[in-house]
Amino acid sequence: MQKEKVVSGQNTVLPDIVMQGVCTHNLKNISVRIPRNKFVVITGVSGSGKSSLAFDTLYAEGHRRYVESMSAYIRQFLERMPRPEIASIEGIAPAIAIEQKAIPKNPRSTVGTVSEIYDYLRLLFARIGKIYSADTNELVLKHTPEDVGWQVDFLEEGSRFFVGFPFPCHTTTSSHRCPVDEELKNLLQKGFFRLVYKDEILDINDEAVRKRVVDMDAEDVMQVIVLVDRFKAVHDEKTSSRVAQAAETSFNESSGYALLKVVGGKMFRFSDRLELNGVEYQEPTPQLFAFNSPLGACPECQGFGRVAGIDEDAVIPNKSLSLAEGAIACWNSEKYSRHRKKLLDIAAEVGIPVDRPYEKLSPVHKNMIWKGVHQKGYKGVSRFFAEIEKDAGYKMHLRVFLSRYRGYAACTACEGSRLKPEARCVKVSGKNIGEISKLNIADANDFFRNLDISPFDRKVAGALLLEIQKRLQYMLDVGLDYLTLDRLTHTLSGGEFQRINLSTSLGSPLVGAMYILDEPSIGLHQSDSARLIRLLKRLRDLGNTVVVVEHDREIIEAADEIIDLGPKAGKMGGKVVFHGVPGKILEKTGSLTADYLTGKKTIPVPFRRRNPDFSRCIEVHGAMQNNLKNIDVRFPLGVMTCVTGVSGSGKSTLVNDIVKKGIARAKENSSEKVGTHRSIIGAELVDGVEHVDQSPIGKSSRSNPATYLKVFDDIRQLFAQTRDARSRGWKPGYFSFNIPGGRCETCAGEGIVKIEMQFLADIEAVCEECGGKRYKSDTLEIRYKGLSIAEVLDLTVQEAMEFFSSEKSIRRKLAVLDDVGLGYIRLGQSSSTLSGGEAQRLKLSHFIAKSDTAHTLFIFDEPTTGLHFDDILKLINCFERLLEQGNSLLIIEHNPDIIKQADWIIDLGPGAGNKGGEIVVEGTPESICECPASLTGKHLKPWLEEGGDEKQVTGNK
Repeated sequence: MQKEKVVSGQNTVLPDIVMQGVCTHNLKNISVRIPRNKFVVITGVSGSGKSSLAFDTLYAEGHRRYVESMSAYIRQFLERMPRPEIASIEGIAPAIAIEQKAIPKNPRSTVGTVSEIYDYLRLLFARIGKIYSADTNELVLKHTPEDVGWQVDFLEEGSRFFVGFPFPCHTTTSSHRCPVDEELKNLLQKGFFRLVYKDEILDINDEAVRKRVVDMDAEDVMQVIVLVDRFKAVHDEKTSSRVAQAAETSFNESSGYALLKVVGGKMFRFSDRLELNGVEYQEPTPQLFAFNSPLGACPECQGFGRVAGIDEDAVIPNKSLSLAEGAIACWNSEKYSRHRKKLLDIAAEVGIPVDRPYEKLSPVHKNMIWKGVHQKGYKGVSRFFAEIEKDAGYKMHLRVFLSRYRGYAACTACEGSRLKPEARCVKVSGKNIGEISKLNIADANDFFRNLDISPFDRKVAGALLLEIQKRLQYMLDVGLDYLTLDRLTHTLSGGEFQRINLSTSLGSPLVGAMYILDEPSIGLHQSDSARLIRLLKRLRDLGNTVVVVEHDREIIEAADEIIDLGPKAGKMGGKVVFHGVPGKILEKTGSLTADYLTGKKTIPVPFRRRNPDFSRCIEVHGAMQNNLKNIDVRFPLGVMTCVTGVSGSGKSTLVNDIVKKGIARAKENSSEKVGTHRSIIGAELVDGVEHVDQSPIGKSSRSNPATYLKVFDDIRQLFAQTRDARSRGWKPGYFSFNIPGGRCETCAGEGIVKIEMQFLADIEAVCEECGGKRYKSDTLEIRYKGLSIAEVLDLTVQEAMEFFSSEKSIRRKLAVLDDVGLGYIRLGQSSSTLSGGEAQRLKLSHFIAKSDTAHTLFIFDEPTTGLHFDDILKLINCFERLLEQGNSLLIIEHNPDIIKQADWIIDLGPGAGNKGGEIVVEGTPESICECPASLTGKHLKPWLEEGGDEKQVTGNK
């Protein structure tokens, strides 16, 4: 099948992308035809081979071919990807991948920089930015010779005036000025014969005049003007032109200064420098606004926006307290209470309310509390800590005291803008670049649409404004209107970061390209799915092929074609179960995706829910971090609690920044900064907090399920107890591939060797010495029940359960893996080959297998990422196992299949950013659906109704 596309009036045939014999990872020699300029969804259970087909084959080959079109020299500096295992591929287009990449931890990375909007802002401010005095807010301008000529139009007709420049005062060395007589000689040599002093013209050809000038006081010399030309004010173009020429000469001869002196009247000073009131300002350049460059970074904080020092949140942890109630925690001890008493004594005199909550005090009052009121003898909090620091060098107890209150605070020098003062003096339409960066995307979009600039500036900045507005609009389209441009990327959720990458790609849309996306619906509320679908179709309509790895029901049904892989995961997957239009998949048998889409299989609504016991709960009071609006929240223990709400409503801030870090600080004295709140009560009711995400279980390729669950320790013990091993004196460590001994030293127990190919992709080849088995030949001679250690590692979990049926410890750990749906993975399978969903379930099995896991708070941030409907059912079973052990679950989620399982829901909103941060409704899923203000309830209601005839009964399960 081929598709015709009309380009520039001609019929151009664009062939479909045809892949044959794909064997990458677990793919079973499949052949796939992907139609050009279509929206194609690849779906299937976790581990079925979706990413192997989309990214490791389709994107890898498209990228590899593009890189190979470069010269060998350039290829050394580009990312090189291994050649996928494929027989042939035809019609492939240049590929752009938008993956679930790790979020940059760089503290300099912001939403503005990763979206490239800040780069355009820097150029915009360098081109049309106006400089304003930091002291008087006056506009700073540099003059041109034409400006001097135009000044004549404002003089009275017929008035006489001079044009010249200040008498030169050069320096011969760094400390000695050139004598006046030398300056006069220089002027004569340059052809300037006349000076003006108090409207008197002096001819310096006359020796007596020269002597008079030499004998002048320094102040009188400063009033002398070197005459370039003299005029009579006539308002015509010829006079203006002559004045401009004289002014240009003055600028050139005096390093940028010109004077226009009206006889008997005013002196007008002009400068072609950016200067005002004797202060010279820097010419704006793009680098001046770069906080990653020493040319633009604030010298105090080095461009980070924060400085290490005393953390206000630690000094005043409960901002709802007043000064009289002891808001300043460091002064509540008997030793330092005198400072608190002094503050209370002088408070009435200086007007500080001592009975008002600290959070409601004015900035002026807070400044006095911190900086002090020295005329009243009150030092202030800042000076108190400065004096402590002086003695802390040799007193351990003071260092311990200081450590409680140290942290990072906004840089006072740049007010968190990261930029030096010169950059903050430059403004566009009344705002500097730091103020614009603090706007959220929606407000920034309005600002640039209503920009108040001159027609000339609009012409200069037309292309820049177009790019900025286009990128802001795409950020709005992907539902990120609530993010501010200066938001640090490491504070974003995975879905937010991926949608920024998507908007960046849309900002410079190509035609004829192949976009490959990995679950763009991550982090999106159900109410935003339609917006994302429109965006993907717009990308397709531009003339691109859009391939999406996705599990979301709405996106699957909106696709032009579906490729369903399976039928199951691992070695039982890797086949094309269905390939066609969405309507046809409903008729397909043998497809788990089809079964769930048609309703043959469902994730049932629980018949009963656990009753939350609020006498045992974690209570957060006064959560105020980011957009949270001073809310009080209770998280019941022993149940499954879901925190829901639209993207940007404050879920991650509440759960990750406040609850998780707050309990960690209380339990482990963690130094990690906790989100702003008044207090957390109930941390002692849990033994600890575990945050379970989908990151790989290990960074090393040696990490595998057997080592992660500690099963391999038991297996090596069994091999060491065999007769042959004991006769040779081999201990369990001899059977490890991580340390020298029984492992193959050629590949160091990896099983493969990496060969560097310089400008080609590195090659991973099976070790020639051990044949990929990781061990020496004599080690493999030791057998347990007929299998060598390498053959045991090659068993699947289900095969290993049967093989070790007599070993209770091993079988118990492996049974947990099978229960969570990972019976198909191999014991020695590298963790780098596991999908995110598989890695998550492997971590859960680790906790389930531990007999001492109880009274732990498990936190999950969108655990359904990368999971098929069938995998979600397995995940729910894992949740049940953890709850049965006496643990508590706190889950951030948008997926209705998980939300409907919750015992208690906390719905935040009602909107995102400034429109969110409040509790819309709390309760069971059924009660959430009855709240008209809850978007979550609106989209959850149909999913609860799918429960059929099962009646929902509140009570203990």
